[in-house]
Amino acid sequence: MKTITREDVLVPAGVPENMKEEYISNYLNMTKNTGKLMLFAGDQKIEHLNDDFYGEGIPLDDATPEHLFKIASKAKIGTFATQLGLIARYGKKYSDINYLVKMNSKTHLVKTNQRDPISKALVSIEDIVEFKKNSGLNIAGVGYTIYIGSEFESEMLVEASKIIYEAHKNGLVVVLWIYPRGKAVKDEGDPHLIAGATGVGACLGADFVKVNYPKCENPAEVFKEAILAAGETKVICAGGSSIDPKAFLQMLYDQIHISGAGGNATGRNIHQKTLKEAVNLCNAIYAITVEGKTVEEAWEIYNK
Repeated sequence: MKTITREDVLVPAGVPENMKEEYISNYLNMTKNTGKLMLFAGDQKIEHLNDDFYGEGIPLDDATPEHLFKIASKAKIGTFATQLGLIARYGKKYSDINYLVKMNSKTHLVKTNQRDPISKALVSIEDIVEFKKNSGLNIAGVGYTIYIGSEFESEMLVEASKIIYEAHKNGLVVVLWIYPRGKAVKDEGDPHLIAGATGVGACLGADFVKVNYPKCENPAEVFKEAILAAGETKVICAGGSSIDPKAFLQMLYDQIHISGAGGNATGRNIHQKTLKEAVNLCNAIYAITVEGKTVEEAWEIYNK
């Protein structure tokens, strides 16, 4: 994979002159000097409660939150995304990790047929900047989820817009999670609607936008619409539920090397494994995303 220099980083106009070096450093650290983001997503303990971490088929390793931090510390990743509270609890012990603070989260208990989804910020950018200063931890970015199509989308759009503006003022990289969801949304996996979501991310000024990969025939070609719609905002795909590791690596390769995605965001496919397996899969994902390896080369890394 081609490396990029500091001069290659597109710095948003909202980043003040005295914070440009901070932003560039965060961007390069998160993408390992390639512009491709390998994001390990560990925000599901609020989103899915304990459903993803304990039960049939899930190794006991995953029962405690520290499993996420062990993986992020031992494996090759770009950045680890989780809530500020978990970073506050475990961050000092795992101070070598690039962190992205997931700023909003909601549980899955209230279903769409009961109420359209809304997820508001748990903390402010000011809180995160203060935490970064006091802790000395490497907080490189922030993340926020928007549910377009929800009757509450305007509240989340306004909050996200302000978060992006304030984050860039402080040299932080921003990743938006954007999912079409609500009673007005007939098909969350509609490729054209997903492309609309990436365009929303671009309009809000996100550095990366995380969306679901469409479920359709020839998704790698179809997904190119979403990459084009995002313009200079890079698109990364959510990993979704755990699937066969070889199939996952092939899908990941297609997303990046055929569709043109700017990386990936993987959670359950990584952490719903023993520590050794999780680290190996992280390293295989990193090989495809950051190092430009083939699926077969990545598969060999996973099986070491």
